[in-house]
Amino acid sequence: MLAETAERVEAAKPHGQVSPHSQQETDRQYIFEARNIRKEFPGVVALDNVELKVSPGRVLALMGENGAGKSTLMKIISGVYTPDAGSLSLRGQPYNIKGPLDALEQGVAMIHQELNLMPFMTVAENIWIRREPLNSFGFVDHQRMYQQTQELFETLKIELDPRAEVRDLSVANRQMVEIAKAVSYDSEVLIMDEPTSALTEREVERLFSIIADLKAKGTGIVYITHKMDEVFTIADDIAVFRDGQHIGTDLASKLDREALIKMMVGREITQMFPKEEAEIGETVLAVKNLGLDGYFKDVSFELRAGEILGLAGLVGAGRTNLAETLFGVTPATQGTIELHGQEVVISQPHQAMEQGVALLTEDRKETGCFLQLSVLQNMEMAVLTDSYVEKGFVQQQQVNELCEEMKQLLKIKTPDLDETIGNLSGGNQQKALIARWLMTKPRILILDEPTRGIDVGAKAEIHRLISSLAAKGLAVLMISSELPEILGMSDRVMVMHEGTVTGILERNEATQVAVMKLASA
Repeated sequence: MLAETAERVEAAKPHGQVSPHSQQETDRQYIFEARNIRKEFPGVVALDNVELKVSPGRVLALMGENGAGKSTLMKIISGVYTPDAGSLSLRGQPYNIKGPLDALEQGVAMIHQELNLMPFMTVAENIWIRREPLNSFGFVDHQRMYQQTQELFETLKIELDPRAEVRDLSVANRQMVEIAKAVSYDSEVLIMDEPTSALTEREVERLFSIIADLKAKGTGIVYITHKMDEVFTIADDIAVFRDGQHIGTDLASKLDREALIKMMVGREITQMFPKEEAEIGETVLAVKNLGLDGYFKDVSFELRAGEILGLAGLVGAGRTNLAETLFGVTPATQGTIELHGQEVVISQPHQAMEQGVALLTEDRKETGCFLQLSVLQNMEMAVLTDSYVEKGFVQQQQVNELCEEMKQLLKIKTPDLDETIGNLSGGNQQKALIARWLMTKPRILILDEPTRGIDVGAKAEIHRLISSLAAKGLAVLMISSELPEILGMSDRVMVMHEGTVTGILERNEATQVAVMKLASA
């Protein structure tokens, strides 16, 4: 499906360019430059004299593991942070800004990795906030605002209701609103930080088409992603950061996947999907004709000990709703759930936890992390139950030791467990959440987009962990919008489309074509 869009993006790429490392680099015009940027936080040098050069009408992919400094530099460019040293220039002139609004006014917009929409406002209100059209009395002209939003959506080919409240949208549709909002500023420099982390193939195709249009208009784009296929589809240039330093920049055409990974991590990632052979045991979860009015219906499947059951589907398929129903967030309106051969009623999360079920949610910011609390507090909250409470008091020393053990096991990069989790990279936040649920010693682990927004090295670590857990007899239901992840990690693949199960494929039957046929049936 992405092939046609890839051809269009390729056609929009400037031709005849030479390596940025060659003598002719000086011939290229840059719309934005960052030179010798340094940024320190307490105990951490986030950026160490890095540079970045963005050309008009080109996509610069900024690559690196979580914690490499990518998002820190982008926050400096977009006015969130102030650099400790170095200089910035836009259109050859000094770029001095006081905050994000100042950056927008000067022509620099950013789509943040963590969504920053107002959930209780409409789509249109989020897009035009502080820029609302006014009537002759000075009040917001809502009708004109909705019309402007509809026209914007038609241009971008986004099918959303401008009057819908953001809280009622899926994560993927919220991401499309963020993209539309950034494009609406008609900026000269557009920063996209993990823009496809919540999107499926159809939405990614739409985004790539938008990028091709922006390039044709001369917009300079900085594109941050951990998805290798995307980089080599749309990038003209690639810059690599590692441990807060600029490792190098070159034409995308001069790099391949292996070379890029080695630049990013300083080593070779030999196996992205380290699937261990696990003994598949007895059925631990049996779902029969399960339904939730308005979201999914007649869902039936079995999950066995030691099995990784991949759950694939497009946005709106009902995957996340199914996961939340199994965990008791939204009780089922029909059907039954059986655990170890016994029918159970799960209408609240604590009932699921008592039955040995754990759920890693799709959106770590909205439903996972408590960003103002410490890493320790985030990790421990699922185990502050009878197991670690005696006579009304938490056995804190035991909990601390367990959390420290999990920190080492999952290689969570943090100065200590007392660090505020909001200061960690997205990948390390995700690891802390996985640790939270592993500490409950679950028998069934539901993972909703477990590697969303995680770098290539951390992905391999998470995949290895999931595989080893299954090998020890844990039953895993893994939801993912990344087909390579589904195909590489699953023993079987269940596919949903518009709230129904359209098929369950054995590992040797599951191909990208077979899955997509069922997902779009």
